[in-house]
Amino acid sequence: MTTASSHLAFVESPVQLLNVLEWTHHAGRPDLTIVVLSPTDPMSRGQLRRMAQLARDEGFTVRWQEARGGRGALPRALRELAPALVRAERVIIGDPFSRYVQLLLTLFGPRALTVVDDGTATMEFAAQLARGERLVRWHRRGVRGPRELALAPVTALARRRLAPGRRRSVEIFTALPVEAPAGTTVTVNRFAWTRGRFGPPRLTRGADLVGTSLVETGVVDPDRYAEAVAALAAAHGATRYFAHRRESVEKLHRIAVETGLEIVRPDLPLELIARRGPIGRTVLSFPSTVVHTLPAALVGTGVTIAVCGIAPEWLRETASPRAQGFLAGVAESARSVHGLSLTGA
Repeated sequence: MTTASSHLAFVESPVQLLNVLEWTHHAGRPDLTIVVLSPTDPMSRGQLRRMAQLARDEGFTVRWQEARGGRGALPRALRELAPALVRAERVIIGDPFSRYVQLLLTLFGPRALTVVDDGTATMEFAAQLARGERLVRWHRRGVRGPRELALAPVTALARRRLAPGRRRSVEIFTALPVEAPAGTTVTVNRFAWTRGRFGPPRLTRGADLVGTSLVETGVVDPDRYAEAVAALAAAHGATRYFAHRRESVEKLHRIAVETGLEIVRPDLPLELIARRGPIGRTVLSFPSTVVHTLPAALVGTGVTIAVCGIAPEWLRETASPRAQGFLAGVAESARSVHGLSLTGA
């Protein structure tokens, strides 16, 4: 990799890439190269391909890195990316919990670091950074197996590289309500690029329901989830279900059969899909990032967004002890910050 860009972004999901574009709009379009650390699942790859083309259309250099492409892909990618990482004045990342990103940060500690949203994990990252804790995703139980123990030195070094210091500034660019850890800067993402590039959308008469991958991550019981979706659809007259890119085909088929909802698999992040329209006058969502991002993206359009809380009895035994409190906090913060209504299933 021979780029000499002063800013370097590493993205692993479509939402990360969207938020990098939002950051560049806010920062005044700095010299930037975007490196896509390609995931393996087809839905994520498809959305990333389309987001990468949007970034190119905006004039940015995008490099597609098959970072997980079989044996030898990881060391090869690290060798290719290291020179650009060393030269970069600022590094932008979307997932500080990513083992891949943590490995990259151990190669070189950037002078300036920006973390953009990749879901509600930003809230947990800011809290753990403020408390000086090790980085653990909120839905993990915290039990460290052989792989985690082997990577513990990498995670510990990355944790230090993600913290502000005498020679490093750290910015969190987010649409989520987070308090700035000591020494960091929090910049609000208002989705100005998205609002300027797309829409306003045409509104339909019905309601739309936003899916979640809480079943796939082992947090919510699949039967309870299906029952909740059916109850919400019936109560609000929902006609469409916007699937999360990680939702399984089997679960989506079950939802379609049992509820009659039209399953929509978006080819771009939901913030762009909603802004392009058509979108329902009411959008229903379980606690997730979109209860904070959609109000910003759809401000002034007349769309009403409601959040459905996760009842304790929906949680699986495999769920982290922190899951209920974290999800409740996401829902409650959406109500207090954006005035969203809370609805039950």
